[in-house]
Amino acid sequence: HLDVRDSDVANRFAADAEAAIGPADILVNAAGTTAEQPVCGHSDALWEKIVDTNLTGAFRVTRAVLPGMIERGWGRIVNIGSTAASVGWKDNPAYCASKAGLLGLTRCVALEGAAHGVTCVMISPTWVETELMRRNVAQVVEREGKGRTAEEAMAEIARGNPQQRMLQPQEIAGLAVFLCSDLAKGITMENIQITGGALW
Repeated sequence: HLDVRDSDVANRFAADAEAAIGPADILVNAAGTTAEQPVCGHSDALWEKIVDTNLTGAFRVTRAVLPGMIERGWGRIVNIGSTAASVGWKDNPAYCASKAGLLGLTRCVALEGAAHGVTCVMISPTWVETELMRRNVAQVVEREGKGRTAEEAMAEIARGNPQQRMLQPQEIAGLAVFLCSDLAKGITMENIQITGGALW
């Protein structure tokens, strides 16, 4: 467990990892959280928690490892974003803003690293079947109080995708592995969407 909301923890993690296994050549920023709350009722505390985890956390860990990548002339940074960065989701202002900000950070890092063999890209999936998603759907269903189950809500989301399914974590991981290889050295600054054909 790494608390990316703490700069000291992020710096210590980078130093400890280098001492244990060597310099960081690859970084995948995948820490994330979300919670539904409309703009009009959104608390500062929830906004700060989501943005600090999803955006500032990625910045902190990137800042800790990027200098070494630049110095060594090779590095791969993959940020896990969301289609929310480009299409927006109702009742998710902090999440959407944090993922849009992550895209901006991705492109900035890509430009700073380009002349030094360092690439930075963002993978933006639509709904992925994870434990975090299951928890969030269950919370929404409970708040709605319409009598449907979380499983029914998950099935409804899957039916809304042209492929009639949710994405699986290994699909995201597989793309990340490719993007971290030498075969992808020309792919940088990009926002690569994995949607199963969905427009959201």
